[in-house]
Amino acid sequence: MKDLLRIIAAIILPPLGVFLQVGLGKHFWINILLTLLGFIPGIIHACYIILTRGEQTAVA
Repeated sequence: MKDLLRIIAAIILPPLGVFLQVGLGKHFWINILLTLLGFIPGIIHACYIILTRGEQTAVA
């Protein structure tokens, strides 16, 4: 259920979905760059990170 909410967030705002999954790490900044270069690459990267990272959550 959490992954579904993260994927919905990733479709609306890709860096938010990545942030919710891994926090402010390198993947977050890569996603910001990809989203600025094109919205679709940002969404693809965000969904990839959310689906491959499993139950890892951001350490806040």
